[in-house]
Parts: sequence; C-alpha cells; structure tokens
Amino acid sequence: MDKLINDFGFGLFFWQFIILLVIIFLLGKFAWKPIVNALEAREEGIADALAAAENAKRDLENLKSDNEKLLAEARAERDTMLKEAREMKEQMIAEAKGEAQAEGAKMIAQAKATIESEKNAAKAELKAHVSSLSLDIAEKLLRNQLSDKAAQEQLVEKLLEDVKLN
Repeated sequence: MDKLINDFGFGLFFWQFIILLVIIFLLGKFAWKPIVNALEAREEGIADALAAAENAKRDLENLKSDNEKLLAEARAERDTMLKEAREMKEQMIAEAKGEAQAEGAKMIAQAKATIESEKNAAKAELKAHVSSLSLDIAEKLLRNQLSDKAAQEQLVEKLLEDVKLN
C-alpha cells in the first residue's frame, strides 16, 4: 500500500477519472436506458402475468362454482326423475294388483257358477239314475212277489189297507 501512495501521480489519476466519466456517460447514454427499459418491460410482463394468473384463478373459481351448481341441479333432477320413476312403478304395480284381483275374483265367480251348474246337473243326473234304479229294483221285486198267486193277493190286501188308513 505504501508503494501505491508513493507512486501516485495526478496526471494518471486525471486521465483515469476522465475515462471513468466517459464510460459512465456512454453507459448512461447507450446502456442504462435499454437496461432500465428491459427491466421495466420485464416488470410489466411479470405484473401482467400475475394479473392474468389472478384472472385465471378467479375464472377457475367461477367455473368451479358453476360446475357445482350444475352438479347440484343435475343431482336434484336425477332425484326427481328417480322419485317419479318409483311412483310410476308403484302405481303400475298397484294397478296390476288391482286388475289381477279383479280378474281373479271374476274367474272365481265363473268357477263357482260352473261348479254350481255342474253340481245341479250332477244332482239331476243322479236323481234320474236313482229313480231309474229304484224303478228297476221295484219292478224286479214286484215280479218276484207277484209270481206267486197267494203273494199277489196278500199284496193287494195290504195296499187296500194302506189306502183305507190314509
């Protein structure tokens, strides 16, 4: 350091000072403005990008809220449609049950009527068959009893007594 102080010269110092001022002037004239302008442009670009990001964030939040609203509406509509479908199903089942019960009652009534008519026909046929059998039996009994003359006379007397009593 002593050497620097001892070798100090005003002429060299003066020219170095002049060169420093010229370099500062040239840098100020040609370099500082473009650098400052570039920095300001970069700063504006960053600010614009931040604003755009903020706008995008707001838009995304709006889209999310709209999407949630649409989902809620879709769910409500789905629930309504499911409720209507259930009601229609229950109504159709109730109608089908009612129709089936009515048809069953109708078929039961028809079956009862058919059974009753067949029962009456069977009774009539049974009566006719019983009366036919009774006549056949009576005819055979009468033939056996009336084959003998004494039996015929006894039968006639008995019938006459029954007639008098009535």
